[in-house]
Amino acid sequence: MSRSPSFSVKTELSPKLDPESFRQWAVAFCIIRFDLEQGQLIEECYPPGCLTQDEELEIAFSSFPDSVSQHQNRSSIHDCIFFFRFRRQDDSQPVHVSSPEITEVDKELSPKYTEKRNLRRLSTSKKNEDSRYMYGYVFNRQRHDERLKRGGEQKSVVILSRSPYSSVFRPLLQIMGPLYFDIGKKALEHIAAYVSMWPAPVPGKLMELPIGNAMLKVNLPPAHSLPSESGLFEESVSSMAPFLPNNQIVPQGLFHDSDLFGTFRGLLLQLWVLWELLLIGEPLLIIAPTPPQCCEAVASLVSLVAPLLYSVDFRPYFTIHDPEFAHLNSLQQGDTFPPMVLGVTNLFFLKALRNIPHIVSVGSPAPNSNRLALTMRSSTGNFSARSEAFGLQQLSLKKFSPSNLLSAVKLRRDGPLCLMTEHKEAIWSTYAAIMKPDTSILNRLIDAGMSPRVEESMSVVNNEILRRHFSELTTNFLAPFGPYFRTKTPSEGSSPFVDPPSLPPFNADEFLGSLSARGPGKFLSKRMKSNWLDLYRRFLKGPNFMPWFQRRRAVAEQEQHKLWKQARMNADIQQFISKMSELEIVDSFNAIERHFLGEIQWESMGGVDRMG
Repeated sequence: MSRSPSFSVKTELSPKLDPESFRQWAVAFCIIRFDLEQGQLIEECYPPGCLTQDEELEIAFSSFPDSVSQHQNRSSIHDCIFFFRFRRQDDSQPVHVSSPEITEVDKELSPKYTEKRNLRRLSTSKKNEDSRYMYGYVFNRQRHDERLKRGGEQKSVVILSRSPYSSVFRPLLQIMGPLYFDIGKKALEHIAAYVSMWPAPVPGKLMELPIGNAMLKVNLPPAHSLPSESGLFEESVSSMAPFLPNNQIVPQGLFHDSDLFGTFRGLLLQLWVLWELLLIGEPLLIIAPTPPQCCEAVASLVSLVAPLLYSVDFRPYFTIHDPEFAHLNSLQQGDTFPPMVLGVTNLFFLKALRNIPHIVSVGSPAPNSNRLALTMRSSTGNFSARSEAFGLQQLSLKKFSPSNLLSAVKLRRDGPLCLMTEHKEAIWSTYAAIMKPDTSILNRLIDAGMSPRVEESMSVVNNEILRRHFSELTTNFLAPFGPYFRTKTPSEGSSPFVDPPSLPPFNADEFLGSLSARGPGKFLSKRMKSNWLDLYRRFLKGPNFMPWFQRRRAVAEQEQHKLWKQARMNADIQQFISKMSELEIVDSFNAIERHFLGEIQWESMGGVDRMG
């Protein structure tokens, strides 16, 4: 079973809940029971009254495995951990920028426009602290008892949060889940009180979070990987510069703790195709036998494009009860499927979403396979999503046989509906890949055989090898955009009281023309086919480019604002005045007054330095 940190409750020493501090991390803790007569019911919600009726309904339906993915092992108790994500109902659909608008991007990114936009973001961030999406982290317990109707019962302990902090909430569930089944509702109150004592989240940092007599040591994802709606954190140009950190322990994106190697062990050669599909924002349907496996697969894919800000809607565990299913199911043949990554266990989706262009099948239906989310990777609070079924497979990347080729051809011919009769790991897509698989990276991966303990350690090593490679791949792909984020400081002897120069203008056609002339760079040129420029064209038109580009421009503008502000503070005004004409002195006075008023307004809205 899982190696959960020990935890004891001492009532007289338990802290009191601080609601405001608690909301920095979580929205609520819920207990959901599957009732034979009434279906899913929320028994407890703590703190009470923080969810709408629609949210309660969606959370209840998403907190249990589909009946078709129920574990078949008739052991007395079976636990699993997974997570889901849903759009809050009062949010409008995201707006995707069309290609012509990309060419005109600089009209929206002039210094004056950027400053006004940043002020608006600051002023509205406190009014709209809710992100567009909510995450639910689930500890599900199935208890088999032949004396009960249907031979057992189900309950789920759910942590609701607006933040994708899986590295925090998974280990927290390992404590809170079993504790609830031991002492009941008191567990929610005690854990919530401890959470409210935690310091505010610091993205990209290693944090030590005490919980009773246990300590969670967790790495939070960096600010540049978090959606801007979830709050404004400090970002800098250096945090997104085109080079790799020496320490890969520092997360470069979301879900850095997911088990990329273990989840896609049977499809390692296809990771480069998946990287391209994610980069350009193509729709993907991920099918796995259990919720832990499908949510681990979706999380691993999102992490594959780090440090790019991934702006496509992703659902680690998607069910037919989701309000958006009706729209997706209504799409006719030929309709464009919206950019989404959907993790599902119900094979009904193969028929309901027939026009989704790319389907990936992962995982194993073997017994105990969904224990994968309960295995602790290390004391840092990270998890190993190692499936015992994967541990029985030998890592073979060099072997080729005609029978393997015939099996692949048969899978392609039969199509994904063959999963209705037997689960197999495969990818169905007509996309023609531009990136070549890097076999030198695959050859470095370590095969630990069948020893579970050694396998777990080697999975950590293999994950680091794969993550470093794909992080390097993404960083080099984004490197040609670097000049558009380059800041300038006042030249020596020039006045810092004039408006700083605009960042270099961006035009998609000019960018592609220039890139075509100079090439993609040494790192990419040997890994990409001759039509490599098509990948950049698709990226520019896809849903990931504009949010990432605008975010980077905003960060660069903020950095330049700080540099010029510092230059003004250090300037010797008397020296400047002595060299000016009377008219220039008047103009400089007006400029100083304008900047001074601007700083007052900036500070009154929260201040760029505290944005922080």
